[in-house]
Amino acid sequence: MSENLKTIRELADEFKVSKQAVRKRLTDEFRANYVETVYSNGVETLVVTVSGYRLLKQHFSSSNGSQKVGSNVGGNGGNANVTSDNKQTTDNSYVIKILEQQLAVKDRQIENKDSQISQMQNLLDQQQRLALQDKQLLEEYKAEIKDLKALTMAPHDDGEKEVTSDKQPEPENSTPESQPKPKKWWRFGK
Repeated sequence: MSENLKTIRELADEFKVSKQAVRKRLTDEFRANYVETVYSNGVETLVVTVSGYRLLKQHFSSSNGSQKVGSNVGGNGGNANVTSDNKQTTDNSYVIKILEQQLAVKDRQIENKDSQISQMQNLLDQQQRLALQDKQLLEEYKAEIKDLKALTMAPHDDGEKEVTSDKQPEPENSTPESQPKPKKWWRFGK
């Protein structure tokens, strides 16, 4: 694609690994920070940024480097090690820069979480105060209800009986025909 952005196929060719191996390294966090989507000829293409390229390069060179070191042991008398040390220090500086960027991102995330925790503490405190007010109001209402019941139940001192118009004495029917007879639902004897 371009000098700065590389596709998965270009990375796989450069690192001499399969495209699946490259895709396996593209985790959600990696994609969020180092992968962009580019449209070319009406097709979406995933490309890796320079910093992501450096991370992948370090990963694949370290996994491939362990095989190369074993093959170079009896070879050039150590000349390959000098160039690999220079390359490794530049790779390490890139890795350090990337790690510092990641730390900055993590610091921002932690600050965000701290503010969320502070907001939650305030909401919890507010909720507890409201619950305490509700409890106090409930106790006051119970006391008022108790006082009102005590007033309505108070005995009268004048000795007169209160007669309410709602309750009329019912006439008593003493005749047996007027009283209802219980019905039996079984009739075994008949």
